[in-house]
Amino acid sequence: MTAATTEKGRSPEPLISVDDVTFAYGEIPVLESVSIEVEPGSFLGLVGPNGSGKSTLLDLMLGLRRPNEGTVSLFGEPAHEFDAGERIGYVPQDTTKTAREMPVTVREVVEMGRYPRRLFGRFLAADRRAVEEALEQVGIADLASRRVGRLSGGQRQRVFIARALASEADLLALDEPTVGVDAESREEFYSLLHDLNATGLTVILIEHDIGVVTTYATDIACLNRQLYFDGDPSAFVETDALAQAYGTDQHVLHHDH
Repeated sequence: MTAATTEKGRSPEPLISVDDVTFAYGEIPVLESVSIEVEPGSFLGLVGPNGSGKSTLLDLMLGLRRPNEGTVSLFGEPAHEFDAGERIGYVPQDTTKTAREMPVTVREVVEMGRYPRRLFGRFLAADRRAVEEALEQVGIADLASRRVGRLSGGQRQRVFIARALASEADLLALDEPTVGVDAESREEFYSLLHDLNATGLTVILIEHDIGVVTTYATDIACLNRQLYFDGDPSAFVETDALAQAYGTDQHVLHHDH
C-alpha cells in the first residue's frame, strides 16, 4: 500500500482521531488502513473521486458507522459512543433537496438546533438569542419567516449552518453541500465557511471542486480507499497524490479572491 504523505504537525489532543481504519460494505472494501487526525480549529477538505470512501470516512468520524478494523475517537471518546450531538453540526448529501418538502420556516429549522440544550424542555431567552444571532451570522435574518421550501439552494444551506451555530456546535461537517447551487452562491457559501472557521469552528468539507478546497481549507486529505495525502494545501499541489487517487492526470485550479 502507498503510504500517505504527511506534512502537518500533530496535535496531542485531536478533535477526531482515525487510527488504521478499514471498512467494507459486505465484501466490497471502501477504506483500507486509513489514519488521520482532525485538529481543533482546522478546516479539513476531503477530496477524491466518486466512490473513493469520502462519505464513509466522514460517517466513521461522526460515529454514524463503526469500522471493521481500527479505531475512531471523537472529542476524546469512541466515536460510536459519543452522544453529545449538539456539539456537531452535520449537513449530509441531499439535505437541501429534502428541505424543499419541509413545511416549516427558516426560524423553526434554526430553533431545532437548540432542542438538545433546552432546560426542562423550555425555550428560554438564551435560546431565542442564540437563534437570532445564528440567523444574523449567516446573513438570513431577513428570511426568518419564509418557508424553507421557497428558498434557493444556497439559502437553504445557510439555514442548516445557522441551525448548527444555534446549537453552539464545535464541529461543522458538510458532504458536498453546494450540489445544484449556482456559482455566485457557491462563492458566498465558501466565504462564509472560511469566516466561521476563522472564529475557531472546526470544519470538515467533502467537495469535488479541488480548487475550492485548496483555496479555503487549512488541511487536505486525498483518498481513494487508501489515504494518498494528508497535510497542507500548498504542499498538496506539489505532489502527485491527486493523480494517484484519481488514476489520471489531474490539475488544481485556484480560485482568485
